[in-house]
Amino acid sequence: MRWFACVLLLMVSVDIRAGEVFLIPEDTPKPIYPSALSRAGIVGNVRVSFMVSADGSVGKVKILESDHPDLAEATTTAITNWRFKPWRVGGENPVEQEVIAPMVFGLDAPNGINHWLKELKCREVNEGVVRTVDYHWVDLPAFHYTRAYLSSGLFQKQMSAEQRLALIAKLNKRVPAIARQCLNSPVSRYIRFLPEDIRKLL
Repeated sequence: MRWFACVLLLMVSVDIRAGEVFLIPEDTPKPIYPSALSRAGIVGNVRVSFMVSADGSVGKVKILESDHPDLAEATTTAITNWRFKPWRVGGENPVEQEVIAPMVFGLDAPNGINHWLKELKCREVNEGVVRTVDYHWVDLPAFHYTRAYLSSGLFQKQMSAEQRLALIAKLNKRVPAIARQCLNSPVSRYIRFLPEDIRKLL
């Protein structure tokens, strides 16, 4: 099973005034979080504007602000494919309507994930390791959730981005060794094989 980082989508509400219609989403797929950024623990925001036409299609997508060019590209690709419920043009109903929306790209870390990681046994990690080629071990749930935990708002406030990303880079580099140590010690806890500075944060 492939694990994706959660992308929170927040759409700015559009005030209903003369010349505007209430937009009803019909198909608004989330942007695909670039895997290289997810693995590196890079999170960020994108602010985008676009026009919704009366036929429900979306066009004139423009990135207003972005923390990373790859996040901007993912946002543009997704929004270009969005569709809204069509409306009739005439009277106060316009031909098209502008929307400004923020996109928040962050790694999904459920509440209490650090407790789960502390109790996680290697035998559970090993189930994914034996079914996955070694260059995809970095995407296994244990490593994904460790990165997500280190990317939580708590750590974003307590340490610099450089410190946090360095910890994640260290984790990613150690993934093959951790996976092999777990294979050799299935009854051990996963946390035992993490770098010490990461282990202390759990």
